[in-house]
Amino acid sequence: MTPSHRGREFVLERYALRMVLRGLGVLVLLAAVAYPADWALWRVRVARGGGMGQVEVSLFTVAELKGGKEDYYPNGTIVLGCSESLYPQGGVNPCWWQRRHRELIQRY
Repeated sequence: MTPSHRGREFVLERYALRMVLRGLGVLVLLAAVAYPADWALWRVRVARGGGMGQVEVSLFTVAELKGGKEDYYPNGTIVLGCSESLYPQGGVNPCWWQRRHRELIQRY
């Protein structure tokens, strides 16, 4: 390879690295802005009488048996509180996540 080709490859590698770092910076900035904005919107909803929801989930108890096996015992359903937000707020999971995970498993 001629020296001029090596120089062009180096410039392209630096450009690609710069673009990757710039993209990571944008992602970090979005994450840093998204959580406080989500919290502020959730607090406004709570102040107006909303912002919280409920999801019915199935409750299971798991007992470990010999040989690494497990036995599952259904314990009915319970209603869990959830936040109508993107991230967990108020000490509870967001409703969109809780609706996708409708089974609560307790291990003994």
